[in-house]
Amino acid sequence: MARILYGVHGTQHGHAIRALILARRLAALGHEFLFVSSEEGAGLLAREFRVERFENPGTRYRNQKLDTPATVKLALRTLAKRGSELGRLEKLIREFKPDRAISDYEYFVPIAAARAGLPCLSIDHQHVISCCAHRVPARYWADYLGIRASIRLLFSACSDYLAISFYQPPTKPGARARVAPAILRESVLARQPSRGEHIVVYQSCGICDAFAPYLRRIDREFRVYGYNMDKADGNLTFRSYSEEGFLADLASCAYVVCGGSHNLMSEALHYGKPVLSFPVAGAFEQTLNALYLERLGYGRMADMRRLTPNLLPDFEKDLDARRGRIAGGNFCGNEAVNGLVDAFLAEGRLPGRS
Repeated sequence: MARILYGVHGTQHGHAIRALILARRLAALGHEFLFVSSEEGAGLLAREFRVERFENPGTRYRNQKLDTPATVKLALRTLAKRGSELGRLEKLIREFKPDRAISDYEYFVPIAAARAGLPCLSIDHQHVISCCAHRVPARYWADYLGIRASIRLLFSACSDYLAISFYQPPTKPGARARVAPAILRESVLARQPSRGEHIVVYQSCGICDAFAPYLRRIDREFRVYGYNMDKADGNLTFRSYSEEGFLADLASCAYVVCGGSHNLMSEALHYGKPVLSFPVAGAFEQTLNALYLERLGYGRMADMRRLTPNLLPDFEKDLDARRGRIAGGNFCGNEAVNGLVDAFLAEGRLPGRS
């Protein structure tokens, strides 16, 4: 069995949840883990595994848009510690003696692994941006080039890349990469979807003040997450997040209104739910998710700054057609990803990469 050094991006919970899905299975098979993470991710992982905290570059949001100064400040603060933090991690590697390394969009582990001669597998969604070819509208090129450069500069020291994505763009020639559908939680897979009348609304990257008043004017039942409160207000029911409660609402809703989160989109699509996406302005990863959502006919991309009265009624006109297109997709990659990870642990590289 292998000892695995696993770096996990700590901002929000999506990276840590994906890492836990993989690590629980591998730990049950006898593999041993040392995690490196920060912020919310470190707290979540520490409930089950040993975690060493290392600050990581991460994205910051404010008022429903990318907070560029705060994002740059965090990156500069992390890079200022690069020498001392890499020294600390190299000491941990000498003590732990890992056989393989995995990174979910974490900065220090791939660099330290390369220095130690350890094969390192990247498993995240972000590398679908840099490892794959995309048709990007001209108005998003500045954001696209910026995030692609950031990924290459800060997060591309791995030996292999496994991009997790509900869309499957072709990898670039020469890329050491594979693409697989999303990794879903067991709690998601255990629940059977149904079709109710309520609409799930999830806003996590900054709340637009005009959004709740806009929803109040629409004659539908909305179950709203992201405001961190429990309150009934006319046709709006605000709910604090709980995994059980949220998945019950998600699996039984008519459709989903959310930001640009890949994890939430993947779970909604797995349940057959069309998605109306409001990506955060300036956050290209979210924009790309919404572009593919619309391009593949699974939903629609919208702008929080343009909340027109006909937006939701027009979206609802095509729900059945969108459900039909979603029904033809594959949004659970657990089996494929598990096989690829097992092969990497055994061979030190991904099979069949381009």
